[in-house]
Formats: sequence, structure tokens, C-alpha cells
Amino acid sequence: MATSGPEHNAERKEPPPSVTESKGDDSGTGRHGNGQDHGRSGHRIREHQRAKRRGALGASPYQKSGKDHAKDHGQGPNRATPSVVHLFRPSLNRYRPSTMSAMKPLVLNSGPLAMADALDVIRNHRPVTLGPDAMEAMGKAQASVENLTNQTEPTYGVNTGFGSLSRHRIEKQDLEQLQTNLIRSHAAGVGEPLPDPVVRGMMLLLAASLARGHSGARPIVATTLLEMLNHNLTPVIPSRGSVGASGDLAPLAHLALVLIGEGTAKDQSGTCTGKEGLERIGLPPVKLATKEGLALINGTHLMAAYGIVLLEEAHTLLANATDIAALSIDACLGTDAYLDAELYDIRNHPGPVRVAKRMRARLAGSAILKSHLDDDPRVQDPYSLRATPTVLGSCLDQLESIEAVFARELGAVTDNPIVLHDGRAISGANFHGMPLALALDQLKLSIAAMVGISERRTYWLLSGRDDQAGIPAYLAREAGLESGLMIAQYTAAALVNEIRVACAPASCHNISTSAGIEDFNSFGPTAAFGAQHVLDLAARVLAVELLCSADAMELRRPLRSGEGNENLFAWVRQSVSSRHTDRPLGSDIEVLTTALRGTNPTRIDP
Repeated sequence: MATSGPEHNAERKEPPPSVTESKGDDSGTGRHGNGQDHGRSGHRIREHQRAKRRGALGASPYQKSGKDHAKDHGQGPNRATPSVVHLFRPSLNRYRPSTMSAMKPLVLNSGPLAMADALDVIRNHRPVTLGPDAMEAMGKAQASVENLTNQTEPTYGVNTGFGSLSRHRIEKQDLEQLQTNLIRSHAAGVGEPLPDPVVRGMMLLLAASLARGHSGARPIVATTLLEMLNHNLTPVIPSRGSVGASGDLAPLAHLALVLIGEGTAKDQSGTCTGKEGLERIGLPPVKLATKEGLALINGTHLMAAYGIVLLEEAHTLLANATDIAALSIDACLGTDAYLDAELYDIRNHPGPVRVAKRMRARLAGSAILKSHLDDDPRVQDPYSLRATPTVLGSCLDQLESIEAVFARELGAVTDNPIVLHDGRAISGANFHGMPLALALDQLKLSIAAMVGISERRTYWLLSGRDDQAGIPAYLAREAGLESGLMIAQYTAAALVNEIRVACAPASCHNISTSAGIEDFNSFGPTAAFGAQHVLDLAARVLAVELLCSADAMELRRPLRSGEGNENLFAWVRQSVSSRHTDRPLGSDIEVLTTALRGTNPTRIDP
């Protein structure tokens, strides 16, 4: 985490440099051994390290501790006033290129969307237009659909009923009414509304899919969607109702209602009807032509939009988890030996290499690490510290694998039937959400691993079992009289248990629909809702570890950790003040959770 925190010179306002710019040995050093030999062997295993770390500890007073600290600061308000501070300030956010800040309109043509472009529209309200290539492709496909209405053979969704009613042939004079009826009847969603970023994503991905010219919708359908998006006219969409096959039918039907001047939307003025919202931006309701209603609701756009939003949050969570783990190493008087670059090159997985590199940068120049190189009988740290790069690196690899699935979906047409280049319309199952459902279920498991090991580090920090670390049980100032942070670990344990229960896969629990003609559904939206719930809880687990690690860092003064760790510690103290006696902890945890979730999106560097 490249953090901003209090400076020694109060006049300085610039944020500290990114930790990736910090200088220091990047190879990782510390205790080594197999855990079988203690005592004087602890001296021998450090001989090779001294060459790398010659010189004084370079300790400088940073913060008073103990009774003097309590006396100077008093026992007034428990928490510092939270301020708006960004936890992450990467020198270059590789996930969101700096060129996006110019707000140059995104032009939709027949090609795939880049994930960074999609997120720029979703988060930063980048304007979007429909390109000439897309208009041409859509015009050709729409002409093919009109030609199909003149054929003697029925074409699903063009001149038939839907689902198990597909054997009903519809007369030509009723084809437009068929599409309007479809939107109205399928708007059967319930529950709390979807978050605005997800709805914006749905609108963008739907327009992009139509723009590829395989759905048969006219350009006016896509341009109206984009004008709604550009003017921040957002449909109010109930979250529940999609089974993740035949498209996200119910949610997309609620979206399409606004397009035709019905349903509910919201804009800068508040909630309004679809008709009122369109009038405010100077647009008439769309009168649906043949197949256009089906094209609007047959798609994976809820699952896909939710997925890319969740992935951005998960990458930030993983960067958080990595940086907090690095702080915990010094908080526990752990070693950085297991961060050695060669160790992970030998293991041959890219994610752990990158996580270890980031952790080394956080610890670079730590006087705390140097302070226990000698006469330390411990030769190994517990798995929760030692295996962090392997565990979190594996999660990083999984996130990028999941991301590849969604990147492919951003170039897909998930309609049915699909209008081919030769004018034929083929009824298939491009709308089926199983690729995304499996990926979203895997996302939950990855998040569970990230925070499961975090809770174990919290447990170790508070256990009082390591007599070399000098950490009293539960970080209580007067154990017995005080309980310290004991119950914070209970909270983390409860959260992790709930996360693990929520990791039950949605994609393997099928329920048949439409009288059995749609007999195997993906339930990808359920997986997405579960992943959102898991992310919400996971941020709190990390907040507990951060609270405990920052408290333990007080015991290390006057020694200082690496620049990255010190920036993080200072950032914590801007939101949560030092603890000198027992106090309620729930609000401390929530303050840190809110701060962690409010940070700029970032990810671990390649």
C-alpha cells in the first residue's frame, strides 16, 4: 500500500512516494532453518545475512510508548477524527491507464470492450458513442431479421412465442406487440435494487453486444441506451429474479422498461418514471421493432457487469491483504527470509513471485528486522506469515484467470437467436451464464483464502505464544484486568466462518424453469451476490488484522519498519488513535473497514 500519513514536518502536504520506489535490498533475508535446531543454531543461520545488513540499526525516535505515551496523549476520545485519505497512491495505476482521465468518448464498434474502458464508463462516467461500423453492422442484421419475417418457416423469437411457448406462431401484424409484451411480462424481479455501478455496467455491455451486429436491433436502440448512460439516467432494477440462463431476463426486462418509457429510473433529481426520465434528456420512448425486445433481455449483462466490478474490488482487497501482511511481519518480530526472490522462482508460479516482491518493498530498510537477527532461537515463522506469498500469490493467479473469462465476455454476443453474417438466425444458448457462474464461484473461494490466512495472523498476534516477540496476550496492557483485543479475533473468526458458508457454489445447484424446456440453469447471479457478500465481510477481516498489527507496532518503538509499513501505520493512526486501555472495538473496526473500501482501485504490479 502506498499510503499517505502524518509527516514529521507539518508543513509538508505531499503524499509519500510509492513503495515500489522505495530503496532497499529486494532479495529478502532473515531467519532460516528447518525448525529442528534451536539455541546457538539461531546464531549460525544469520552469519550469511550480516554481510547484507552491515551498519547501525539507524533507529530514530518516532513515537513514545507505555505510560509516558498515555500521559502525553491523555485518555480523551478513543479515536482520531477520520479524514479523507487514500490508502493507495500508486505512481501508475496499470489497471486504469492515465490516458482515461482525458474523458475522451469511448466509441463502440463491433470489437470487444477493454475492461479498463468499461470500468472507466462505470466509475468515472466516461461518455460513450456508437461508431459508424457498429451502425452499419446493426443495420445489416436488422434487415436480415425483417427478411425472416417474410419466410414461411418460423424463427424463434422473431415470429414465435418464447420459452416453452415457442411452438406458437405469431402473425406479422402482432410482432411489435409481441416484443413489448415480452418486456412487460418478464419484468418480474424483486428485492433491493442493484447498485448503480452494476446497472451502468449492464447498460454499457448491452449496448456493446447489440453494436456487434448479431442481434438484429436497430441503432436507435443502442444510441438511446447510451444517451441514458451519458445523462446518468439509471433504471431502478430489482436484484433478484435471474437464473443466469436464457439471459438475465428479469433484471434486463426492468432495464428495458425504462427504454420504452415505462418502469422506474433515477437521475440527478431523484426517482422518476421511465417516460419522465427520457423526457428530461430530450428522448422519446423507443417503439420496439421485431426481435428487439428479445435482444434487450437475452444476455449475460448482469453477471458480466457484476463480475468486472467485483474483480476490481477483489484486486484492491488482495493488495490490501498483502500490505497488511507485510506490516504483521514486523509487528510479530517475524523474518523476511521467506520473501527471498529465488525461493519463488523455484516454485514456478507467477503470483507468489509478485506478492513476495511487493512485501519485500514494504519491509525494505526495516530496523525492526535487523534488531533480532542475532540471538533469536526461532528458525521458522508460522504458516500464516511464512506461506503468505504462496497463498496470496495463488489468489492473484486465480483472479487473473477469472479476469480472462470476463475479458472474453466483454467481446461476446449473448443473444438468442444469433443473426449470422449470411442472414440466417440460429437458435443456440449463447445466453447461458455457466462460464461466468463458475468464475464467480471461484472468486468467492479466492477471497476466502485471502482473509482466512489474515485471521490466522490475527490469532497468532494475539495468542501470546511467541515468547521472543514480546507481545502480551491479546495485546492487553494489564492482562487479566484487561482483555485487550481478545474479542477482535472472535469477530474475525465469525466473519471467516460466514465467508466460508457463503462460498457454497451456486453453479452446481440447478433448478429447471419454463416447463422444463430450460432445464439446466447457471445461477451465475446468485454466485455474484455471494461474491459481493464475501467481499463486504472480507474487508472487515482485514481491518481486524490491521487494527491488531498497528497496536503491536507500538511495542517496537523507537525502531522503525520499512517506509511502506510506516506509511501504513501512520495512515491507520489518522483514522484510529492509539489504545492505552480497554475500549469498545467495534467502531474502530468499522472505521478501518470504511477506509479500506474507500481506497483508490489498485492491483499488484506484474
